[in-house]
Amino acid sequence: MMNVKVVLETKNVGKYFYDPEKFRVLNDISIQAYKGEFLTLVGKSGCGKSTLLYLLSTMDREYEGDIWIDEKRVTGLNQDSLAGIRNEKIGFVFQFHYLLPEFSCLRNVMIPALKLGSYSKKEIEERAYQKLEILGLKDQALKPASKLSGGQQQRVAIARALINDPIIIMGDEPTGNLDSKNTEIVFDIFKQLTSQLGQTIIAVTHDNDFAKASDRTIEMMDGKIINSNKKWD
Repeated sequence: MMNVKVVLETKNVGKYFYDPEKFRVLNDISIQAYKGEFLTLVGKSGCGKSTLLYLLSTMDREYEGDIWIDEKRVTGLNQDSLAGIRNEKIGFVFQFHYLLPEFSCLRNVMIPALKLGSYSKKEIEERAYQKLEILGLKDQALKPASKLSGGQQQRVAIARALINDPIIIMGDEPTGNLDSKNTEIVFDIFKQLTSQLGQTIIAVTHDNDFAKASDRTIEMMDGKIINSNKKWD
């Protein structure tokens, strides 16, 4: 790809588990993710895809090789530096939404921005309303999260992931807990975020249809990349 920014890169990344015995779970992983790309990671359970996502998210610092995020080498940085990078550069969407049920949708969306502290509370509230509007949930903003359907709650979780305008959203089975209709809604939202807002999305999925419709799919087996489907051009 010409003139497209690389927002995440790994070079020769490897990872061992040591319990109950030494086991190589990732072997020589070198990938790039581009600005505005919807990238999926697929493979059978135990292939290493969730472990790789955990490394990419900077939550795990114990690995071989190098990782860059937004052209900054994050390998070897201390916990505080990595926490700052996560809060500013990465948004997370999990299989389970992890909303605080007693808080309003608006408040749930605001939490990462309040933690980052780059804007006033009033600005954060305005930004949260904007994100909820993108997700079609502005009219639900003041409802407790517990009063929403499962699909709506996952959309609130996506709005929360967007609040700090991260350069990458990482999803771990983001549609794994949804029915087919809500899976389609979330997929359409992800496509809109990448194509219209230039958001980069990296998602682990077991859903083959979800993966095939993304921009590019990286397939893993036994801790290695066996296919990097170059749909992106």
